[in-house]
Amino acid sequence: MKTLKKQGGFTLVEIAIVLVIVGLLLAGVLKGQELIENSKIKNIAKDMDAVSASILSYRDRYRSLPADETGSTIALYGWAANVGAGNNNGLIGAASVDPFGVAAGENVNAFRALRYAGFIGGNPADAGAAARPAHAAGGNMALGNTLWGLSGNVVCLNNLTGKFAGALDRLIDDGVNNTGIVRSSTVAPAAAVAPAAGAYLEATTGYFLCKQL
Repeated sequence: MKTLKKQGGFTLVEIAIVLVIVGLLLAGVLKGQELIENSKIKNIAKDMDAVSASILSYRDRYRSLPADETGSTIALYGWAANVGAGNNNGLIGAASVDPFGVAAGENVNAFRALRYAGFIGGNPADAGAAARPAHAAGGNMALGNTLWGLSGNVVCLNNLTGKFAGALDRLIDDGVNNTGIVRSSTVAPAAAVAPAAGAYLEATTGYFLCKQL
């Protein structure tokens, strides 16, 4: 008579324990990812505030907005390059022009001037698209004016997901994409009128966001 061998395997209790452990690990990973994203969102908001504060500090020191001076910054301040020669109209760049599509002029030189003056970090010799600072979500910051129904100067971001854009709008403003001091759209900011109303689609990429300074 043959002896039956016991088949090895996991009991229901052991399987339940494994599933609980896996669930806890997954929850920890997701929570960690959420914390990282929230940290990035807060850092971006702080960076926007820092740019605004830097522009105000620059105006207090030099009695002009960065790159808006009519004279040469070489002659005026002894800098290595001229990033002035603006029109002294109190606005950065031309009105209602996509600040991410501009390769020269006040929009770009404003960041260079802030770097020469020591208000923000980075290499002041960087020009064109390279002059625009990066933000924590992998895109860039830009300066412009009279965009999307926002009067005066604005700071803008590109390359945001709908999740990040919506979170920033709710953190800083009213959470509505076409009202308040924050406006956002998947269409580049190149018009004076407010963008079309629309919900923030979290999985959609390519959002732009602008905040009034």
